[in-house]
Amino acid sequence: MQDFSIGALSQLTGVNIETVRYYEKIGLLPAPPRTEGGHRLYKDDHLKRLIFIRRSRELGFTLNEIRNLLGLVAGDYTCGEVQAAALSHLRSIRHKIADLRRMERTLADTASRCKGGTAPDCPIIEVLSRG
Repeated sequence: MQDFSIGALSQLTGVNIETVRYYEKIGLLPAPPRTEGGHRLYKDDHLKRLIFIRRSRELGFTLNEIRNLLGLVAGDYTCGEVQAAALSHLRSIRHKIADLRRMERTLADTASRCKGGTAPDCPIIEVLSRG
């Protein structure tokens, strides 16, 4: 089993050093043993867990959702439980995409009504000013 410094762990995972420390602080990443000089010594398990966290973040999971996933991994979990969490997250992503598409249509429509130039009346400002 290899030991990693925080810098090496950061390079191997692509996770910023300060973020690694933050994940430790909030309990997503267990605190590693330290040298007599106080330097952290991460193990393979830390590396694997941090990769899991990073990949989960890349897929848009919140830190609380990741905490729940890690709880499933740590206990006796079923694939169905993990699937339920993933499907719940997928529904959330699809809802956000639908919201973004509505925003895009509204903004595109509003911007297309604007003539630009030096006209004092701007349809974009009018739309943004409505309640």
